Amino acid sequence: MRIFGVDPGSQRTGFGCIETGGSRYKIVISGTLEPPTSISFSQKLLFIHKGLSDLLIKYRPDVMAIENVFFARNARSALILGHVRGVLMLAAAEAKLSVSEYSPTEVKRAVVGYGRAEKSQVQQMVTLLLGLEVAPSPLDVSDALGVAICHANSIGPFGKPDEQSQGSRSWRGYKFKEQSK
Repeated sequence: MRIFGVDPGSQRTGFGCIETGGSRYKIVISGTLEPPTSISFSQKLLFIHKGLSDLLIKYRPDVMAIENVFFARNARSALILGHVRGVLMLAAAEAKLSVSEYSPTEVKRAVVGYGRAEKSQVQQMVTLLLGLEVAPSPLDVSDALGVAICHANSIGPFGKPDEQSQGSRSWRGYKFKEQSK
């Protein structure tokens, strides 16, 4: 399965595409979409939309995973990020891709094992999980790859949602499987 992860931003949108067969990950492409600072906000949105659309056509992922708005310093920042997420989701819809959304806490928990991990810890684990010699940089790229890894961890080996990740995550929801000898 090929998963395209996106970390949205109006100044810099990180992206990363991975392939997984269930237990291993392989990087396909990663980078950033950085619109020129001199253009209007609407033109930045067009730049981001066109850039992602071109990438989705070229690399043909099976699904797109995007980081959800979790916290914004102010309403204006949240609104700007919402516009960027909208054009990213539009590009995915035009490419006929389903979109899964994950909060930063979910991504950190899936990649690092701790929901309040630092961005540098996510970057280190992404480097290890993908077997990279150099850490993906800037942090927007490692975050996008983390989103893709988070999605890969949330689906079963055949691209279907993992039963254990659905519903309650407390120990009460865990079902012990009988082991045969």
